[in-house]
Amino acid sequence: MKFYNILWIYLLHHSALVFASTSNNKVQHKVRCNADSMIVEIRRTEDMTAIYLDGLKYYTDAACKPTLSEHQAVFNLSLTDIFQCGVTRIIQQANNLTVFYHKIIMEIGDHSKEILQVKCIHPASIHMISKRNVLPAGFQEPIDLDITQSFTEVAPQPKLQVGVRQAGKLVSGELNVNPGTPLEMEIYLDKVSAPVYGLLVSYMQVSDTKNQEETIIFNGCSVDPYLFENFNTVDGDFLKAKFRAFKFPDSTYVQFKGTVNVCLDKCRGVECSNGQMGYGRKKREVAEMPPDPNKVFEVSITSFIKVDYKGDKLLDKGASYSYRQLHY
Repeated sequence: MKFYNILWIYLLHHSALVFASTSNNKVQHKVRCNADSMIVEIRRTEDMTAIYLDGLKYYTDAACKPTLSEHQAVFNLSLTDIFQCGVTRIIQQANNLTVFYHKIIMEIGDHSKEILQVKCIHPASIHMISKRNVLPAGFQEPIDLDITQSFTEVAPQPKLQVGVRQAGKLVSGELNVNPGTPLEMEIYLDKVSAPVYGLLVSYMQVSDTKNQEETIIFNGCSVDPYLFENFNTVDGDFLKAKFRAFKFPDSTYVQFKGTVNVCLDKCRGVECSNGQMGYGRKKREVAEMPPDPNKVFEVSITSFIKVDYKGDKLLDKGASYSYRQLHY
C-alpha cells in the first residue's frame, strides 16, 4: 500500500437530492420535500374530526392550517421561515446535513388520536475532504495488517422536546394562562439519544408572532434573569428554566424561538455571574460563546403558548405583566 495525495469531492445538488420520511404507517399520506417547503398530503377518512400541527390546534395563522378537500388535507410548511409554524431544524455540524421535521395530530372519533411525524432531509450542497502525505521521509507501513476485530456504531439523531409547565402540568398552545403565572420551560432529549448527548441553549427570542421580538438568551446567557431565569440541568440532557407568563400588547400568543447546541456526552457549561456553571446563564462581558469541541448538532426549536386574561383576572388587567413592564 502507498500513500497518495487524494482529494475527494462530493457534489450533491441541494434541490434535487431531498428525502422524505414519516413515522406512521396507519395514516395514508405523502410527503414531498422541496428546497423551500415541505408538502404533506393526508388522506381524510370519515372518522377524522380534526387535523392540525402539534400544539397549534387553535392557532389562527392560515399558513399553519391544512387546505381541506373532500378526501384530503394538505399542509404546505415553509422551510425558509421555520419559525412560522414551528418546524424543527437540525443541522449536523460535520457535513451540514439538515433535517426538518414536525408532528401532525389527527383526532379520530371522540377520544382517539393518531400522531404523524413528517421529515425532510437536505444533504449538504458541497462536502470536501482533503488528505495530504505528512508522514516522515522513509516511513513504511506494513504490507499485511492483522485486523482481528472491527466495530461499527451509529449514534442516534437527537430528537428534542420543548414543554412549558404550570404547577407541574404541561401547558400547550391550546390553553390560556394569565399574565404573571409562574411557569417552567423544559427542553430535553428523547430516551434513545439522552444517554449519548447533552444540551445547551445558546440563543432564545420571544415574539408576538407578528412584528415584536425581544432576545432573552444571548450567547448562552440570560439577558434578564428576573424575566426569564437561568437554565439549569442535573445530567446535561434535561434543561429547566423558570419564568412568569407575559404577553405582548397586540397578541395573545407568545412564541419562543431558540437555538440549542447538542454535544457528545455533555455540553460545556457557561461560567455564570454567581460563579456557578450554567447552560443558558448570564456571564460577565461575553462577546461571543466559545466553540465547544463536543458540539455535533445545532437545533432550532419553537414553542407557542397562549397568554390572555380570563375570569376575575380581567379586573386586574391594568396591573398585569406585559413583556415591557417586566423588562424595563
